[in-house]
Amino acid sequence: MHYVQAKGILSPQNGMNLYRGCSHGCIYCDSRSRCYHMEHDFEDIEVKENALVLLEQVLRRKRKKCMIGTGAMTDPYIPLELELGYMRKALALIARYGFGVTIITKSDRILRDLDLLQEIHAHGKCVVQMTLTTYDDELCRKIEPHVSTTSQRWEALKKLRDAGIPTVVWLSPILPFLNDTKENISGILEMCIEAKVYGVLCFGMGLTLREGNREYFYRQLDRLFPGLKERYIRTYGNQYIVTSPRHDELWELFHRTCASAGMAHDNDQIFRYLREFESREGYRQLGLWE
Repeated sequence: MHYVQAKGILSPQNGMNLYRGCSHGCIYCDSRSRCYHMEHDFEDIEVKENALVLLEQVLRRKRKKCMIGTGAMTDPYIPLELELGYMRKALALIARYGFGVTIITKSDRILRDLDLLQEIHAHGKCVVQMTLTTYDDELCRKIEPHVSTTSQRWEALKKLRDAGIPTVVWLSPILPFLNDTKENISGILEMCIEAKVYGVLCFGMGLTLREGNREYFYRQLDRLFPGLKERYIRTYGNQYIVTSPRHDELWELFHRTCASAGMAHDNDQIFRYLREFESREGYRQLGLWE
């Protein structure tokens, strides 16, 4: 862990990252790609020491309420969050100033902040996005070793459902020759149906590999699944988009199951939903001098 002084905290699209780097150890993580110009070891978490000061300044200045997004590059609920509490403090600011929030995570640690998520959703909108890649906890422990298991995430989704917090699931990535099976896709979607998620985001049955994350992914394949790296190289070479040979049948299964269950499965529709801020009628906005 090391601290930096950030120049800003929100992107032009109102995205926020309190940390850079991650300790979850997912073998396929795109955030390891060199195009993101991370100048430190990925597991050496960069903490934006002044993030909360910057966030309060920008929320105070914003004239129009909007959704604040976080988790796109670094999961905000890495273990370090339990020590520092930056995410909880950021949620308290978002609640205080009357904004909405949407959070991408793979951790059931988000339940620690259920009270703040409910407070935000009571006056505006809060959506939790949870990534699910495999319904098999044993495989999950291999490809996502330091994060909540799939069954733990599923329990979190159901608790969020019971608390009235809408959820979206990312069905991504699908790793050829590992989790690209009908049983896996059906198993995950059944979890989504029971948890009553709003929708499921999927960008195809495959994954992306580029400089930085490809090398790490292949080292982990050598360690965990001997011989599989060579199969990838024979099949895909240095392709950026790595598509499962079973893509078409799994893609059809995905859309058919979601449609039958009434879950949103059009990515554009789901992203519109995530970006759209909703203000609850009668909520008293924070006064200028409060």
